[in-house]
Amino acid sequence: MPSPSGTRSRLPSGHALKTVGALTLLTAALPVNLAVTAVALLAGGLRPPPPRDQPHARTVLISGGKMTKALQLARSFHADGHRVVLVEQARYRFTGHRYSNAVDAFHVVPPPADPGYAQALLDIVRAENVDVYVPVCSPAASLYDARAAPLLRPHCEVLHIDAELIETLDDKHAFIDLAASLGLPVPDSHRITDPGQLENFAFGTPGDHYVLKSIAYDPVHRLDLTPLPRPTPHETRAFARSRPISTENPWILQALVRGREFCTHATVHAGRVTVFCCCESSAFQVNYEIVEQPAIERWVRDFVGALDITGQISFDFMVDDDGRVHPIECNPRTHSAITLFHGHPGLARAYLDPDAPVVDRPAPGARPTYWIYHEIWRLISRPGTVRTRLRTVRRGRDAIFDPHDPLPFLLVHHLQIPALLLGNLRRGRPWIRIDFNIGKLVEPAGD
Repeated sequence: MPSPSGTRSRLPSGHALKTVGALTLLTAALPVNLAVTAVALLAGGLRPPPPRDQPHARTVLISGGKMTKALQLARSFHADGHRVVLVEQARYRFTGHRYSNAVDAFHVVPPPADPGYAQALLDIVRAENVDVYVPVCSPAASLYDARAAPLLRPHCEVLHIDAELIETLDDKHAFIDLAASLGLPVPDSHRITDPGQLENFAFGTPGDHYVLKSIAYDPVHRLDLTPLPRPTPHETRAFARSRPISTENPWILQALVRGREFCTHATVHAGRVTVFCCCESSAFQVNYEIVEQPAIERWVRDFVGALDITGQISFDFMVDDDGRVHPIECNPRTHSAITLFHGHPGLARAYLDPDAPVVDRPAPGARPTYWIYHEIWRLISRPGTVRTRLRTVRRGRDAIFDPHDPLPFLLVHHLQIPALLLGNLRRGRPWIRIDFNIGKLVEPAGD
């Protein structure tokens, strides 16, 4: 990006060193990954494709091609005999997932906010004779996929929530108000449009705490759960004024619920849940294992049933020490926990058939999922966690690696991510961390 003087801007030396360091570590891992991929290709990578002459076979269009959850769905549809078309915007055109043997065709589309996005999807639907569109959205794409749906529906089915409801669900405060209107339990929440509201807020009795979160997706502040009020009024005031709060950029002040955090995924047809999973969660989640939380499942079924939802929807919950369920936020899109259903023979049908049997348990023998490069980084940065890391790897499976489809594992780590790092280095763009799960660099004001 040119600077005001016309010369190319440069990263501060610290950011440049961080980028070069990341590229060096990835390069160091390349020989091992190459060897693993080669062995997998020789040993099992030549598995024959499923028959395509099945009467139920359809062509399925999947967006969000850079993300592991898109790869998982592609593999599930492919294994059930369907034809898979994957799309992603140009910035992520080197996604390793496009080289999966589960992907029959790959197309580049404009960014979701581009005026030509919906038309580009329609052109692909027509060219590839798509039967069903399953959006795998980033936070920035959910609404645009919903707005594209009316253009696509005369030509194919669209498994996505309507635009008006998505706007409500994506707004953390509006979602809480909606859930409360349905008679469901919710935490105390307040819309904040000016730092002064926070300075003058009556926090209640000592020991009652709140957290402040951006309503709009904010990759920088989203993991900050600083308890409020701060020890002094001056510190509370300074904290409030350090956040970009305005009428145009409202935040939510929400009661801090102490307990265990959970995340869920649901695929829903006309209010009927056909896919469901619940996992223990954390602020930066890259490990998934299904747990039983009947009260959370009831909450989700009551919510989607009351609204007659069709699409994919995810929630974050807190369960307090008394077992009470508190919804924290809703994300109207696919959750990465869908990777827990790897190898499940009923997942594709549960997505495509409203009357399919419910999928709410992993396939027999399926294990929890992790991303090995995240585990390696945790080991490097926190050597004291070696036993935890080894236990995670021993009990689970890498969400990307499949011995019958090994190229994505090689190319996500040694094409997709390096290409993004080199692009940021060339453009002088800083980044916060690498997220191998969603296949991108987490950046200030990113997607």
